[in-house]
Amino acid sequence: MRPVLFADDRQFWFETLRILGHAAYGGSDVGEVLTTAEAITSGDYDSWHDAWRATADRVAAQVQASLVAGHQVSARDGMLRAATYYSTAEFFLHGDPDDPRINDAYERGAACFATAAGLYRPAIEPLQIPYEGTVLEGWFYRPSLDGAPRPTLVMHNGFDGSAEELHYLGGLAALDRGYNALSFDGPGQPSAIHRRGLVLRPDWEHVVGPVLDHLETLPGVDHDRVALMGVSLGGMLAPRAAAHEPRLAAVVAVDGVYDAAEALTGLLPLPRAEVERRTRADHDPALDDLLERAAADSPTLRWAFGHGRYATGSTTSREFLARYLDYHLRDGVAEHISCPVLVCSAGDDLFFAGDGTTKPQPQELYDHLTAPAHLQHFTAAEGADAHGHAGAERLAMARVFDWLDTTLGHGDDSRYDHPTGARHLTEIA
Repeated sequence: MRPVLFADDRQFWFETLRILGHAAYGGSDVGEVLTTAEAITSGDYDSWHDAWRATADRVAAQVQASLVAGHQVSARDGMLRAATYYSTAEFFLHGDPDDPRINDAYERGAACFATAAGLYRPAIEPLQIPYEGTVLEGWFYRPSLDGAPRPTLVMHNGFDGSAEELHYLGGLAALDRGYNALSFDGPGQPSAIHRRGLVLRPDWEHVVGPVLDHLETLPGVDHDRVALMGVSLGGMLAPRAAAHEPRLAAVVAVDGVYDAAEALTGLLPLPRAEVERRTRADHDPALDDLLERAAADSPTLRWAFGHGRYATGSTTSREFLARYLDYHLRDGVAEHISCPVLVCSAGDDLFFAGDGTTKPQPQELYDHLTAPAHLQHFTAAEGADAHGHAGAERLAMARVFDWLDTTLGHGDDSRYDHPTGARHLTEIA
């Protein structure tokens, strides 16, 4: 998709498209997003923060009035939008983890989402999941309190997204189709790193295992029909967990990732083998300088190195890159997955589309799978070719859940499934 805004900064454009896309499920309003973007100077992280923070504060203040007056639907909807805008405000600031604006905006956004979650009926329930002497935070969605066992989608994000963002990338779509959903932040993801200092790790089976343990304590779950979905870098983390976790009936990669570091090494003017060797060395000032220059020339590398240091607890970009090389499904990991796999693929993925000499990462993952698998392409003609299908969330969720319905043997028992509606759809067709 051609950038409509920030034509000289693909990273700013992608994040704007990502926020626009959340409008499909109520996580933003198009006019608010466009008006805010007009106030931002391209490539200026402070300008980005200030514009989104101003919008978040304004929306939150308006919504508070609705809440006090008892207008619960308006308050819920506004709190969701404010939550998105607060989290967006601090998105590019992680290169300086001591910046006080990060936690301030994060906590305000988290509070807004928590208020909104409590206004659903049934309420979306906050979770604290026991994990290695502490807890992981998440949310549990259930379409009814009748206690009937239902298929459940466990969801996590990737390199930078949150459990709350999955409200728009699976949570509400699950409810509409009669599924439970459980979203959570693992190590390195927002609540885990903001509140507990837990840094990102590649061996995600040690994260998903405790989450599934906790799921077994929750009512209304059909434990024979539990699926796992990972978004963005989660498209590598979720399959990694599935390779070691027999309790999963299916796994979804949005989008598929076989070797995550290809997204970064492919932007460097060095062979991959040399990057691996030099990043793991004790000292390499020349490589440090090269990475700094590369980040100055590439908006994607500039952001990825800054956030990557933050999420992995690294002190230098070279240290981060060395750690990130471990995020892959090589050495037989992909081949060890036994449950059915849906691999999604975006035609113009900012990170994982390949460079013409390397395969797109979803294709690479699909080619290594031995389990039953389906490769689902999303195209520019559909407006769905961006990373994670930003801007096409309704289309993406339709395809994900259609596949899950078939794979898990789940009939769509949504609130819209009734004979009158069925006749109407038939007449239109």
